[in-house]
Amino acid sequence: NTSFLCMQTRQTYINFFRPLIRVVGLTVLAGFILRLVLIFNPQTIGSLPFGGLVLAFVRGALTDACVGLLGGFGIFLNYLFISESKYRRPLNYVLGGLLLVILLYLSFFDKSLTEFNKGLTRVLTYLALYKAVSFGLRWAFPRIRPVYNKVVFFLTVFVFVTALLVDTVSAYFFWGEFGVRYNFIAVDYLVYTNEVIGNIFESYPMVPLLIGLGITSLLITSFVVLQKRKIVVPQASLGVKLRAAGLYLTACIVALLGAVGLTSLRLSSNQYVNELGDNGLCKFVEAFRSSQLNYDQFYLTMSPQKAKDMMQRLYPAKIEDPLPETRKNIVLIMVESLSADYMAAFGNQDHLTPYLDSLAQHSLFFESLYACGNRTVRGLEAVTLCQPPCPGESKIKQPNNTGLYTVATILRQKGYRTQFLYGGDSYFDNMRAFFGGNGYEIIDKTTMRPEEITCSTVWGACDEDLFNHALRVFDQNAAQGKPFYAHLMTTSNHRPYIYPEGKIDIPPTARSRSGGVKYTDYAIGRFLKDAEKHAWFKQTVFVIIADHCASSAGSTEVPLERYHIPAMIYAPGFVKPGKVGHLVSQVDMMPTVFGLLHFSYQAPFCGRNALHPNYVPRAFAATYQDMGYLRENVFTLLSPTRRVMQQIVTPTPQHTYTQRPMPQRNKKMVEEAVAHYQTGGRQ
Repeated sequence: NTSFLCMQTRQTYINFFRPLIRVVGLTVLAGFILRLVLIFNPQTIGSLPFGGLVLAFVRGALTDACVGLLGGFGIFLNYLFISESKYRRPLNYVLGGLLLVILLYLSFFDKSLTEFNKGLTRVLTYLALYKAVSFGLRWAFPRIRPVYNKVVFFLTVFVFVTALLVDTVSAYFFWGEFGVRYNFIAVDYLVYTNEVIGNIFESYPMVPLLIGLGITSLLITSFVVLQKRKIVVPQASLGVKLRAAGLYLTACIVALLGAVGLTSLRLSSNQYVNELGDNGLCKFVEAFRSSQLNYDQFYLTMSPQKAKDMMQRLYPAKIEDPLPETRKNIVLIMVESLSADYMAAFGNQDHLTPYLDSLAQHSLFFESLYACGNRTVRGLEAVTLCQPPCPGESKIKQPNNTGLYTVATILRQKGYRTQFLYGGDSYFDNMRAFFGGNGYEIIDKTTMRPEEITCSTVWGACDEDLFNHALRVFDQNAAQGKPFYAHLMTTSNHRPYIYPEGKIDIPPTARSRSGGVKYTDYAIGRFLKDAEKHAWFKQTVFVIIADHCASSAGSTEVPLERYHIPAMIYAPGFVKPGKVGHLVSQVDMMPTVFGLLHFSYQAPFCGRNALHPNYVPRAFAATYQDMGYLRENVFTLLSPTRRVMQQIVTPTPQHTYTQRPMPQRNKKMVEEAVAHYQTGGRQ
């Protein structure tokens, strides 16, 4: 009898945990298949050493198991509370009354949640209503309880499986776009759901994809919950449930610690190996938690006075030019995702930028200019604040980002009208608040008349519409007799790559990056040709620069070829065409324009005139956590936990770079890097 009871108890535990075990196994299997597919992604294939692959799959399986165990909490909670005792007196009155009180409170009395988030309050109210009504029906009609338990159990598992599949498919597409697991970009995407969801539906065949996911989820859920073609809801006594709950909670604590430890573990110097071995959800949580990083807390530091003195030596605040100032208009065109390697000047043979390739011959062309980051906000930050990037989120999206010293501050002091023009809604990425709070007039899609928009995506009007609107704005500016500075941000070279028909030889139905690049090139060419017909053209300096590269992925933490962007200054009869071959940073672009105009000014800028004889070639290249400083072919990388890595950078004929670890640390370069990032560029 004792043996029989032990076997019966053991079987009860097995039945109780069977769905959870299957869920964990399913999570590990999904992660394994995803990693297998990602190995053959065009960005990844050929970049992964075999030993690193083995480590990535082992760590990945362990991390996935931890995530699966934690993710099954809802399933475990569901069948933990399946019980007939809660419908008996007096417990039924207590539970029913409690649910009713919660519902009434949320519906009529709650103010704190409403003030914080009306949507959250509405969801919680509907959830309380559902629980109160369903509990009342099960209390009144006992016969529906078994069916209800089976349906809820099935739906709970179905939600988990669907979420797992959606996450797996999303991770596949995210890797294809960015070459990494979820990062800050994914966190931002949760904030701007309208644009992101719209972009997804415009970019991918979502209807068949969702139908396929739904069918697959149903089949997998059936496998998890069915036993002998029947839905079996685990049943157990109160004692078994309590012991099972203790066991499961202990396992969850171990899994949580394991997930945190494994996610922070670096497997290899090859960044693809590290990313492949990660779990997407763990990386998402990590990115969410580290949106703002205090430099002094996480990075290598030096004496504050020493850092300040070094910055003052490197960047005197006062810029004096002996020649008379020239108050020309300035039009800055910042091009979305325009990597240098799209241009023929850097070896591209696909003729994607015929106009820019031609324009480069008539402009001051920068051959070795580097973006500061891999997001649009980083590019906007660099050319506007002329400062190196900060750890964590861009200053554009941080609180207290108004009243800063920007290029507009200097230009307004000199009588300029300063404007920011964008084809979309500038609330995205906090652009409206940042530019509006720093002296810019905001001109975006919300200020355009409906008839001005001929083609648009969820991101906004196409580049031609933006430029046509800009021409009208500039005519109005010129009529006022004041010089103007206009910062334009394009959108067409962004997925889903939709643009007007018949403009280029790549149809918009191709939905390709190549088409987006070529159309943007066409739109810029048409804009400048149209601008020549306007009186203000001869009094205008045009600056064309990318915000960042199309991709930031590489085998190192910060692959420099993924930060190499084109830039040129065009002003016929004023700026002599030529090439700038030495190293230049994105932060130097506007100070270089100021130098051409012979401006004298005082500002806390790190950006400097790249044409000045005393200019020191250097560049900044960063992610959200890794802060890079490049000078004299030494690339210094500052990372959290006060880690410092230095690499010797060697250019190749293919316009890429080899980055090899330095055998001995260059102390001078480390100190310069620390001074730049510790002081935050002095602003």
